[in-house]
Amino acid sequence: MKKLLLIAILSVSSLFAQVKGDVEVPYISYQIKMGKGFDAVQANCLMCHSFGYIINQGPQSRDFWAKKIEKMVTHFKAPITKEDAGIVTDYLFKHYGNGKLK
Repeated sequence: MKKLLLIAILSVSSLFAQVKGDVEVPYISYQIKMGKGFDAVQANCLMCHSFGYIINQGPQSRDFWAKKIEKMVTHFKAPITKEDAGIVTDYLFKHYGNGKLK
């Protein structure tokens, strides 16, 4: 019983925390490489996450990018058509690829 009371007090105590002054969320600017297929990336990828997610993957193979898009469609139900998946893969490999197919 004492443990439950302690947990309840600790979880509610954070509701009374106050911050003096303004809280500023930093803005991070990512350098986006424009090119053929960017419109498909913007329409299909950037609706769910920032461009930083793509850049933070580092230079990857064509197979990696294709599998990443397949994962977004299969597991996260991203509404990406097969045609757009190919366009996005081409764009990502050209601008953020490592030159290797696998």
